[in-house]
Amino acid sequence: MYMKCIFTLSLPLLVLLTSQQFNQLHFCQGFLSPRVGVVVTFPTTTRVPRTSISTGNSSNTSLRAGGQQRMAEKVLANPKWPPEWPYSPSDFTRMDESNDSIFYSTPRLVTHIDDAAIGALTGYYASVFQDGDDVLDICSSWISHYPKDWKGGNVVGLGMNQYELSQNKVLSSFNVQDLNQDPKFPYQDESFDKVTCVVSVDYLTKPREIFSEIGRVLRPGGMGIVSISNRCFPTKAWKLWLGTNDLEHIFITGSFFHYAGGVFEPPSCKDVSPNPGRSDPMYIITAVKKP
Repeated sequence: MYMKCIFTLSLPLLVLLTSQQFNQLHFCQGFLSPRVGVVVTFPTTTRVPRTSISTGNSSNTSLRAGGQQRMAEKVLANPKWPPEWPYSPSDFTRMDESNDSIFYSTPRLVTHIDDAAIGALTGYYASVFQDGDDVLDICSSWISHYPKDWKGGNVVGLGMNQYELSQNKVLSSFNVQDLNQDPKFPYQDESFDKVTCVVSVDYLTKPREIFSEIGRVLRPGGMGIVSISNRCFPTKAWKLWLGTNDLEHIFITGSFFHYAGGVFEPPSCKDVSPNPGRSDPMYIITAVKKP
């Protein structure tokens, strides 16, 4: 037996539940999204503990339903998408609207998620990458977290800092481009088998155009792979991201695939968070280009 919950919000940002409020939702758990009515169904016997929650502008959420499928993986299981793009330009405004080339001009040879989350992401790549795959890494930097023993084909980086990209040993070539200024990729149609984006979708202020570009450069059957966590540069992340939590981030990212011109199969999420509540979460949202 299943119970259905429908939540519709008209506010630009969401009110996040406290831990006590969340844990009271033993029998009916739905997913809240901005200006979107979403239907999510779960067993009425499911008790959903929240291992970590923030009531501020961001959350550290890794959920597991009774030791079975993780709650994050249910977000995109059966969403009811609105017929039109549900976001407004103000959703993608940022505290720092200065040119991004200024912010990214200084090389940062650091990692932006912890080692456990990196290991989980690399392990996921190992499960879907095939030797010889041509891969585009957008928002790329000095490291792409690809498996060390993977033998890629044409592996291309598209990022903001030339020195960082030059230090990425897995890349065959790279291009420096500000996708917030020019979201069109400098590559031919159907050039890649995979397109990856690591913990950076929250910085892309033109996601509809960029996800359409992901669809354009992928070959039929190719996969877009967008990984997200809960760390960010808050001055450069857009307003909607800062005001929503991890589950909502999954829904928002999945919606970008959905609204990318109809070229993708329905998106899905894989929660590979290695130590929920003790290390950085790692959610991987993917969609396959239609034949």
